[in-house]
Amino acid sequence: MDELAELTERLVSIPSHEDETAAGDAIEEWLRAETDATVERDDAGNVFAFAGATDDPDAESLALIGHHDVVPPAPQQTAGEGLDGEYVVERRDGRIYGRGTADMKGSVAAAMLAFRDAAPPPDRELIFASFVGEEVGGEGARHAIDAGFAPDRAVVAEGSTNYSKSGVTDVVVAHRGRRGSRLVARGEAAHASEPEAGENAIYRACDAIDGVRDLDTPRATVLGNDVSGSLAVTIVDGGDTWNVIPERCEATVDERTVPGGYADLEGVADAVPGVELVVDQDLPPMACGDAAFADAALDVARTVHDERGLDAPEHVTKPHATDAGWLSGAGTECLVCGASEPGEAHTDTESASLDVLDRCYRIYAGVAEREL
Repeated sequence: MDELAELTERLVSIPSHEDETAAGDAIEEWLRAETDATVERDDAGNVFAFAGATDDPDAESLALIGHHDVVPPAPQQTAGEGLDGEYVVERRDGRIYGRGTADMKGSVAAAMLAFRDAAPPPDRELIFASFVGEEVGGEGARHAIDAGFAPDRAVVAEGSTNYSKSGVTDVVVAHRGRRGSRLVARGEAAHASEPEAGENAIYRACDAIDGVRDLDTPRATVLGNDVSGSLAVTIVDGGDTWNVIPERCEATVDERTVPGGYADLEGVADAVPGVELVVDQDLPPMACGDAAFADAALDVARTVHDERGLDAPEHVTKPHATDAGWLSGAGTECLVCGASEPGEAHTDTESASLDVLDRCYRIYAGVAEREL
């Protein structure tokens, strides 16, 4: 527990909201000092370590995955002037406080220790990876995938604690993605005293918004767990001045997608003259298709909880996109399991429980050692 707490505090203290280099350096140095693994750093800044059956081309591979970038800290989460000082880290009441404790340097530290300590089956390659750029669209994960990173299975250490019930760390078998798009309406400008002389782009955008409100959001079932999408228009921007018929209006749509399904925004755009759909971001959802892997991980998690007299965790789904979506789309069977609790990540009082971090360490090590 002490080693895990100290490693978490060391990683959390290193600023990594604008430049992840120093945090990646610390992870790389620790892996080289503490393990006999083959440690690599790619030109994006991702850190990898490979152990076990690395020389067997037929060996199955299991990866423990994290990321070491964080969102910008609040002023009270840094020491010194502005946001450039070292991050403030505090330990009290069984928790570690600081930017990145929950999302997700605490779970990265747990995965590092599990990677070092686990004894995987002789026919398994065990991998640790910590990516850059998760908070800005999975840049590190996509770079790694494009370069050929393709483990058979992965446990992504994003948050799964307190999902099914309070006090447990669940195993996520699916999560939603996010497609951020704009319905761009174009019309024809005219003087507002003669509205019939133009074509009001705001009206066209309103027609498209009505179409969004009428859409059904897709649903999916993954290993018996339901996942439902959502749709919301979050910004409407159109017009330049009070006396001109606007020639352009945009409606921004936040869409939470499910494995295998999108809402038919393309159909909405096609149905309204002068409207097109522009997709700005498409973070993929994740679905685990390996029931044996999911059941084995849950069995490990339940054993860890039972040994501590805790309620049993469950298979659950997660509302947020993670790097598991990119990996799943590239063919890796993924699960998500980590210390972050709903309402902790990205907050001014972000923290992670030491007991839960220790629980995650034991789950990661147990899955690494388990025959799958």
